[in-house]
Amino acid sequence: MQRITVQTTPIEGQKPGTSGLRKKTHVFMQPHFLENFIQSIWVGIGGVEGKTLVLGGDGRYFNDRAAQVILRMAAASGAKKMIVGQNALLSTPAASNLIRIRKTDGGIIMSASHNPGGPKEDFGVKFNTANGGPTPEELTNRIFEASKSVTAYDIVETQDIDLSQLGTTELAGMEVEIVDPVADYAALMQSLFDFGAIRDLLASGFRLRFDAMHAVTGPYAKAILEETLGAPEGSVVNAVPSPDFGGGHPDPNPIWAKELMDVVFGEGAPDFGAASDGDGDRNMIVGRNIYVTPSDSLAVLAANAHLAPGYSDGLKGVARSMPTSRELDRVAAAKGLDCFETPTGWKFFGNLLDAGRVSLCGEESAGTGSDHVREKDGLWAVLLWLNILAVKRQPVASIMTAHWEQYGRNYYSRHDYEGVDSDKANALVDALRGKLIHLPGQDFSGLTVESADEFAYDDPVDGSRSENQGIRIGFTGGARIVFRLSGTGTVGATLRVYLEDVETDPSKMHRDAQETLANVIAAADEIAGIEAYTGRTAPDVKT
Repeated sequence: MQRITVQTTPIEGQKPGTSGLRKKTHVFMQPHFLENFIQSIWVGIGGVEGKTLVLGGDGRYFNDRAAQVILRMAAASGAKKMIVGQNALLSTPAASNLIRIRKTDGGIIMSASHNPGGPKEDFGVKFNTANGGPTPEELTNRIFEASKSVTAYDIVETQDIDLSQLGTTELAGMEVEIVDPVADYAALMQSLFDFGAIRDLLASGFRLRFDAMHAVTGPYAKAILEETLGAPEGSVVNAVPSPDFGGGHPDPNPIWAKELMDVVFGEGAPDFGAASDGDGDRNMIVGRNIYVTPSDSLAVLAANAHLAPGYSDGLKGVARSMPTSRELDRVAAAKGLDCFETPTGWKFFGNLLDAGRVSLCGEESAGTGSDHVREKDGLWAVLLWLNILAVKRQPVASIMTAHWEQYGRNYYSRHDYEGVDSDKANALVDALRGKLIHLPGQDFSGLTVESADEFAYDDPVDGSRSENQGIRIGFTGGARIVFRLSGTGTVGATLRVYLEDVETDPSKMHRDAQETLANVIAAADEIAGIEAYTGRTAPDVKT
């Protein structure tokens, strides 16, 4: 075992996005690519000498190999200790929790979230800071700048550490503690929710189905839902993490979780269905014969969080990402809560959570969470839903109907155009940006534009400003379109078009969302020229 210094040169394309660096797996496996990026993280955070970090990932292809490299680099650079999930597994919210309760200097999470995994699919690495949350923009920029000037990295030459056995070992003077990835997270969940009430609900004949999508949440859901809360064995399906997620796409939405949708909308359906994504931070909620959109779910959780012990004193405030539907705003207004609108990216919630300004937040992309960690948390959302159902003893559909009748319904959909040529996608956005000043007062597909702008966010905690965070078109009557280029893909650009309209007539609250939004969808293409710029006549995914 010896420490060596390896000479290298900068590699282009190592600029982290909102959730770290994501690339095709074969790119990360190229000589020096992973090592260069890890070295850039070390430089960006001021070195790792004497520091303690958490390490884990979602189990996707290359997760095990990358973990060994990161451990050897940390030891060579003088880290004091690495706390590693058994078999290098940790869900993203569990990693955030571990960073917080162990008071470490941060952690590295190996994941590309909801993206597919495998030799030809995606891999990712991100650094979470000492509060358990994603890196702020200032640190992300430091890491990127370091990647442009890296010339060498230190690494220990040694055999692999056995990460399958719990306990403590040593690597070149660095302590390596291998921990149960589930235990601390499960204890946190038990402190927040009324497990007794949920156990009684499940014992009453209430049936659930949780689809872990062959991803990291499987062991967590098995331990909590089946072993602790008493759901019958088999209630959690696709529960064994797989390097390629069973050949599927671990994104919990009606398209990629079709197996679950077929069951919950089929004959003899369970009362409640849920799914989580690759790294466990996203969720999908379904009731018998009803799909709950992420925006609806966020609003329902905000309206009913007080039914769970961890939130019985009420919420401090709520926050949503700008593209998320504005249904949450009406709940907040009715309850007298502050409601913050932030850019997309969980890191923007971090300051609000740390400052005690909010205790629940969420994004339309199936991410919801609270101040218990500094990441969105899929299984947490499922347990909060179960706690609400255990108290109300009503079907999901009845809860949704009552909620809409009280607060109104925002019909909502997101249309994704994936793998669009980057130049064409940017040209569309640039042309749209140039039209904004002229749009108010114009009519499109029967809708009159009331406002048009590009969202910018002034952080109320630290005063920082984030510009160019999505284009918003508002219409008279409450309809809205948001256009945004996403940074979560690894090929080309993904154009996301968010569409919503408000309905307050109870007799019109159970219609098909796509049909109800038809004029808003038409207006989006008319305003932005989606087909003209992209050549696409329809989105790849509608959620």
